[in-house]
Amino acid sequence: MIGRGYLPIILVTLLIAATPLVISSNSFFNFTVLVLIIALAAQGWNLLGGIGGQTSFGHSMFFGIGAYTASMLQTHLGVNAWLSLVAAIAAGALAGLIVGFLSFRAGLRGSYFALVTLAFAELLRVLANASELTGGAAGLLLKLDLGFANMQFSSRPTFMLLALVFVFASLVITQKIVNSRFGAHLVAVRENEDAAKALGVDVLTVKLKAISLSGAMTAAAGVLYVQYFLYIDAGIAFGIWISIEALLAPMVGGRGMVLGPLIGAFTLHGLGEITKSFAGRVPGIDLIVFTIVLIVVIAFASSGILGLLKKLADRFSSKGGA
Repeated sequence: MIGRGYLPIILVTLLIAATPLVISSNSFFNFTVLVLIIALAAQGWNLLGGIGGQTSFGHSMFFGIGAYTASMLQTHLGVNAWLSLVAAIAAGALAGLIVGFLSFRAGLRGSYFALVTLAFAELLRVLANASELTGGAAGLLLKLDLGFANMQFSSRPTFMLLALVFVFASLVITQKIVNSRFGAHLVAVRENEDAAKALGVDVLTVKLKAISLSGAMTAAAGVLYVQYFLYIDAGIAFGIWISIEALLAPMVGGRGMVLGPLIGAFTLHGLGEITKSFAGRVPGIDLIVFTIVLIVVIAFASSGILGLLKKLADRFSSKGGA
């Protein structure tokens, strides 16, 4: 029997995995790969900010650490792409542990913690832009060498399926956390940190675990980005764009809900692409769409798309039972 909450994850994953059977457009696969990368980063944010209640404005620091770790290991040391992936994920988790310890040990929470994460991301951006190891302002370009060992594929659907495997793993891990004692402690900390502490929850440890896992997931997204586009620079790696995307997707899809980031990422970018098809390639049109969607969600569905659907389902079921 499939455990609680896993069936929707499996169905959504199978639906996406089946798209190459009916769609052959490279534009569609480019779109889907980018959405899946953003969904993975957003799932990392959701674990910390949605379930744990620790809002971050600087999740690009983990994305960039993952991207640059993998890139530098491959370009400077010739390390295998898969080993670079493992190292990047570990680096993201370690960065989360360090930032979390410095922030949470000092008692930072709410807007103070959010601003500290933004400051760390900006600091890393400046350092990456000035360092020779990261290629400076020119960035790093990975050598095109197609093959499984290099995590490079001539077929876009193949890379899409690889990105989907990572997203599926993040969904399963998040669902497992939600069903666990650790997940219950995260929710308790989110709802009332002082009350959770009074009940015996080790608040610092819970938050450190959450930010480490969050950093690892987001770093993995950074690796997928650089392996797909074969290029990274400071503006991309530590830019505000990924921090905004990682925050917006859960809010639109359903903050604190396992499938929220994936639904939100597809919704935002789907609407953005539809708008571009009508309005043309107007610079910033997708950001205008994101802003409108966010305003609508906050005004009419503060719990996101999934939260709204759940409320409607509960309403219909209560009417049916009346």
